[in-house]
Amino acid sequence: MICRVGVLYGYYAAADDRDAVRAVVRADDQPVGTGFDQFVIKGIDPAVELLPAEALITGRDHDEVTADPRRCALIGMVGDGEVVAVSLTDTFRDELAGFDRTMLNDVAVGWARSPQAFYGTPDPDPYILADFLTDLAGLATRARTEGHRLYCWICP
Repeated sequence: MICRVGVLYGYYAAADDRDAVRAVVRADDQPVGTGFDQFVIKGIDPAVELLPAEALITGRDHDEVTADPRRCALIGMVGDGEVVAVSLTDTFRDELAGFDRTMLNDVAVGWARSPQAFYGTPDPDPYILADFLTDLAGLATRARTEGHRLYCWICP
């Protein structure tokens, strides 16, 4: 699958890295992520835009977050990078799953103001970011309950 509408990010849960690869390296003709608990969004890259949100939610500083070996580790790839899958940290999954949902709007406001995220995007909308965090928190909760991990497939 080659995306022709801009970069898409599919945040999803899988049992482990081997299972997560199946979301992108398909043996069938189904779209990327089919059969996985996922949601798709544009413009929130796990390596760049998501970093400040992860720091705010986990309480870890940027250096500690980026030093985590699971953060954006390449899990799988189609061809020369037509689609890639990366892991999210277990710390982020666990903290987000247990995070007070009523505070996500406040996190989104702080995230929108972060100088490290959204390069070239004037005034990201905190309401859109809060909706994203709510979706991701739901995914994290379901993943933690099932003993799964979080991942993101990226289709440039």
